[in-house]
Amino acid sequence: MLNSKSVLITGGTGSFGKKFVETILSRYPEVKRIVIYSRDELKQFELKQKYPRDKYPQLRFFIGDVRDAERLKRACEDIDVIIHAAAIKQVDTAEYNPEECIKTNVHGAQNVINAALQTNVKHVVALSTDKACAPINLYGATKLCSDKLFVAANNLSGKRDIRFSVVRYGNVMGSRGSVIPFFIGKRETGVIPITHEEMTRFNISLQAGVDLVLFAIEHHLGGEIFVPKIPSYKIVTVAEAIAPNAKIEIVGIRPGEKLHEEMITVTDSMNTIDLGKYYAILPSVSFRHTRADYLEHHHATPVPEGFHYSSDKNSEWETVETMREKIVKYCDSNFVVK
Repeated sequence: MLNSKSVLITGGTGSFGKKFVETILSRYPEVKRIVIYSRDELKQFELKQKYPRDKYPQLRFFIGDVRDAERLKRACEDIDVIIHAAAIKQVDTAEYNPEECIKTNVHGAQNVINAALQTNVKHVVALSTDKACAPINLYGATKLCSDKLFVAANNLSGKRDIRFSVVRYGNVMGSRGSVIPFFIGKRETGVIPITHEEMTRFNISLQAGVDLVLFAIEHHLGGEIFVPKIPSYKIVTVAEAIAPNAKIEIVGIRPGEKLHEEMITVTDSMNTIDLGKYYAILPSVSFRHTRADYLEHHHATPVPEGFHYSSDKNSEWETVETMREKIVKYCDSNFVVK
């Protein structure tokens, strides 16, 4: 699929970007070019040490910000596929710096769309978040706005051979700032801070997130928001898996945080189809494809009336044992229970 293609990853030095590069190099050894576009020169330097130019001549590193439309357009020249992973993602950071979050997550998204339309890119897949579904914080609101921009971009493409779609998934195991490395760091103190005993979240590995993006590139018609079927966990289950002998301290839900996360609301379900391994939320307005087109293309079926997908109503759950297995597999191969 990506052999002989050129791929650009915005935010390419983040957790997702690094895993995506690793996967492409493994599965598509004849990829023509991989452009890492990010604004952090230190992270680019560190990634260059892992992938030296003499062994990986297909890698390119561009210093740039998605806020910079001209620089982004230059980076997109001769690119076939864009993966848009750059974002301001910390909920509290976004609340305290709202304008900065909007500049990156909303204006930056539009810059990606414009650059893709101006440079003959064929596929664009943008990363979203469960917090974009019925958002209650600014980060979620900006990502919902970004999702809408990418979906609507299909109606602006005219006769261009280009497809835009979105992938939306939950908490990524072991990513920077996530709960698992946080709890592992805290267990030495003997106290694990829990926001709420009933809190639940969706759980996905970095590799599963990468696989979802690759699925989208290969199968999207354009305009879909792809949602994976993944397990949920209770926050107390994670704490017990990591530090069963530690004391639990309830610290309360933080501002802008939900007790449970949703990825598909009841209202969204009217436009949602079941692909088997994934769901897809279809665009409410599409000038290129009908609902029947999407159903036929994906060999899909509509979800039941009144369907919604939330972390507290999930049919699949992580246990203490499965969490420990996944921590070793995806986060820390040296992890042992203390």
